Amino acid sequence: MDNVYEIRLRVNAPLIVVYQGTEYFLTREGQFTHRRENAYLVSAQEVKETMGYVSSYSLYAFEDEVRQGFITIQGGHRVGIAGKAVMEGDKVKSVKYISYVNLRLSHQIKGCATSIMPYLIQEDTIYHTLLISPPRCGKTTMLRDIIRQISDGWDKFPGITVGVVDERSEIGGSYLGIAQNDLGIRTDILDCCPKAEGMMMLIRSMSPSVVAVDELGDYEDIHAIESVIHCGCRLLATVHGSTIEDIKRKPLMQRLMNERIFDRYVILKKEKQAGTVHAIYDARGSCLYQGSGTS
Repeated sequence: MDNVYEIRLRVNAPLIVVYQGTEYFLTREGQFTHRRENAYLVSAQEVKETMGYVSSYSLYAFEDEVRQGFITIQGGHRVGIAGKAVMEGDKVKSVKYISYVNLRLSHQIKGCATSIMPYLIQEDTIYHTLLISPPRCGKTTMLRDIIRQISDGWDKFPGITVGVVDERSEIGGSYLGIAQNDLGIRTDILDCCPKAEGMMMLIRSMSPSVVAVDELGDYEDIHAIESVIHCGCRLLATVHGSTIEDIKRKPLMQRLMNERIFDRYVILKKEKQAGTVHAIYDARGSCLYQGSGTS
C-alpha cells in the first residue's frame, strides 16, 4: 500500500488503481492488469458502501467538506467525490447521488527535499519559494517535507515557525484538528480555511516566520500574498504547471513573476517517485540546479 497513490471508483466503470505512478485496472481476483476487458466493474451499491465505510456511516458529519467535493479521513487520506450538486442560490449546498470516488492516499516521503534545501535557505530563514508541478507529481509531498525540515531545523539551521493554511486538508492531513502528517515541531496548521483569509488569520494570531499554502489560483490569493510579504513573512507555495513558461501564461502568476515576488522556482517532473526535482531557478530565471536526466 505504500506505493498506491489513488484508487478510483466510478459506477459501471473499471476500478482503477494508480500504483508507483502507473495506472492499472483491477481484476475480480484483485490483480493488476492493463487489459480493460479483464477489469472489474464497480457497481452503484459498492460506491455507496465505500462512502459509508470511509465516513464511518455518518456522511452527514462531513457536510461542510462534502460541499467542497471531498472528505478527509483518519490518516490524512482524501476522498474526492462527484455526483449531483445540490445548489442553494449560486453556491453548492451539498452533493448527492455520489457516483464517482477518488481515494487519494496520503504519503510522507521524509527527506525527499533534502537535496534542494541548500538552494532554499537564506541565512536563518528561507527564500520566497514557489513549487511548480503537473498533477500527481508530488508537489504536496515535497511541500510537506520542506515545511517539516525548516520547522524542525538541523545542526546548521535553527528551526523557524511555520504557519500552514491547509485549505483541502492535504498538507497536514488533519483529522479532528490533529495533523496526521509530520509537519515539524514549530508548525501551526489552519485546516479547511480559504487560503487568502487563512494567511491573514495566521499572521495576526500565530506570528509565523514562514506562511505555506498549496495551489495558488485566484485574485484573493494574490492580494493575501502581497500582505504576507509586507508583514515580513516568507512565503512557500505551490501551483500547477510544467514549466516557468506555463506559469507566465497565467495572468495572475505573471504579475507575481514580473514583480519578482518569488526568489526560487522549483520545477517538479513526472517520475515513478513523487517529488522528483527537474530544476531550480532564481527570480531572474538563472538555473541554479538541474536534476538527473535534464539538459
